[in-house]
Amino acid sequence: MKTEKPAFLKVATYNIHKGVQGFGPARRLEIHNLGLAIEQLDADIVCLQEVRKVHRREEKYFRHWPELPQAEFLAPPGYESIYKTNAFTRHGEHGNALLSRWPVVSHRHFDISDHRFEQRGLLHVEIQVGELRPKSEHTPQFEFPLPLNVHVIVVHLGLIPASRVRQIEQLQHYIQREVPSDAPLLVAGDFNDWGTRITNMMRDHHLREYEGAQHATYPSRLPIAQLDHVYAKGLTPISQMVPHGKIWRRMSDHLPLVAQFDL
Repeated sequence: MKTEKPAFLKVATYNIHKGVQGFGPARRLEIHNLGLAIEQLDADIVCLQEVRKVHRREEKYFRHWPELPQAEFLAPPGYESIYKTNAFTRHGEHGNALLSRWPVVSHRHFDISDHRFEQRGLLHVEIQVGELRPKSEHTPQFEFPLPLNVHVIVVHLGLIPASRVRQIEQLQHYIQREVPSDAPLLVAGDFNDWGTRITNMMRDHHLREYEGAQHATYPSRLPIAQLDHVYAKGLTPISQMVPHGKIWRRMSDHLPLVAQFDL
């Protein structure tokens, strides 16, 4: 009797610090290392924050600045990339991105800025997980009972505690309007919360993360707090981990968080 393979979904969230580390003349370009690192994570869905679409000053400063926008540059072969701008600055713009191994059904952006000093937004992507397509080196053929549409929301919340509370309220209203109540949902990103207030607010709306040991993601050189999270509704969290090592410490001020879910 044939036994079905278990169907798991692997999701990573990573604040990439715009692909540059350091300040002034000592700053260095890390976007190429980040591309290799993201491919090594081998996640089905990668949620990214602080992703540059363009930055005219840095393009001139760094000799090897990629010609493609960062979201497209970082997408492993066979992945789709979706990017939406949150902030417009003097020299360019940056925002959230999502890289998906599975086909993207739809995507949209919603502004959740709370005050004029911080431009924030959420990226909402609907993905068809388990859609059959030719097996390749970069797209393994998993055995799913049926294709499953999963909604993913990528966020990067503000630095002020009261703003984060109001942004979570905006997020919850958005979910009620735009996500079917019975649809599997993931909310991932940099929540900038050093305590448990945001996690408790998410639980009030049935969004939960893996409840094992906490995994600190910030600051990357000496991580003491978990600012990055992947919350889920309609999917069962089964594990989460944070990669460590010298290379991970130098690529961004955050470490990536990788979570796995039972479908």
